[in-house]
Amino acid sequence: MLCLDDLCEMGDRMGDHYAPVEYLVREAAQQWERDEAMALRRAVFCIEQGIFARDDRDAIDDRAQLLVAMSCNGGMPEQVVGTVRIHRAQGEGAGKDEWWGSRLAVHPAFRSQGHLGVTLIRLAVSRANALGCETFLAQVQRQNVPLFRKLGWQVLEETSVHGRPHARMQADLGWYPPCHDPVSGFVTRARVAS
Repeated sequence: MLCLDDLCEMGDRMGDHYAPVEYLVREAAQQWERDEAMALRRAVFCIEQGIFARDDRDAIDDRAQLLVAMSCNGGMPEQVVGTVRIHRAQGEGAGKDEWWGSRLAVHPAFRSQGHLGVTLIRLAVSRANALGCETFLAQVQRQNVPLFRKLGWQVLEETSVHGRPHARMQADLGWYPPCHDPVSGFVTRARVAS
């Protein structure tokens, strides 16, 4: 099982020797991608942030689409460095075409790239848009609200999730053209230090 120390150690090694120049952001297509995404979520939400005790998985994972950002080496996906899940809303009061995004996580060593979380958000909303989404919502940690606002989201209400301040936010679907091929997804380049 991957832990926060492992993540930091991998990040330290990455800074000294190898830094990927390209990232593939797509729907998880292979079991190793799903396994690494779940390990990353545990490391971020259980170990780093302490939101969950042992595991952050829940019933939503059984029906959600898992999206991943992977560092590439020689054009081939090598390591999951970010993840988010999307799912159609269920239950009382849920709109027929209401979708949610949740469990957005980026590996600590790759957060300085900045664009990985943005690209995961972009694919999440664009994919749901292609599946008939009319409303896309997320519970966003308070410190991330400014980023989401820059990406065409609006705050609907301030709230608390697992005892932490959040904002329920809604995406402006006009910012996110439909993505009909989530396995091809998006390719993004690493930021070059100046």
